[in-house]
Amino acid sequence: MKIHISKEAAAWYIEELNINNGDFVRFFVRYGGCSTVQSGFSLGVSTEEPVDIGAAANLDGITFYIEEKDLWYFDNHDLVINFHSDYEEPVFEYKKMD
Repeated sequence: MKIHISKEAAAWYIEELNINNGDFVRFFVRYGGCSTVQSGFSLGVSTEEPVDIGAAANLDGITFYIEEKDLWYFDNHDLVINFHSDYEEPVFEYKKMD
């Protein structure tokens, strides 16, 4: 599984989370919410150092990652993060892996 993040989405996280070069952004599974890949679960976001990276993307000096223990959530999909200008925030899409 791979993480694809647009430059605009990365810039939003850098500004909103006040993160710097060398920092980490973790996408983690949380109970509740709505998702197209796992009913009753959704993604949360935190700034913490990784323990066991399962997937990662590096952009603008920031490592965006998912822990190995959370890969089940994606059900053979890649995570695509784009910036939605109408919402003025990132949006998650799940694309079936090739």
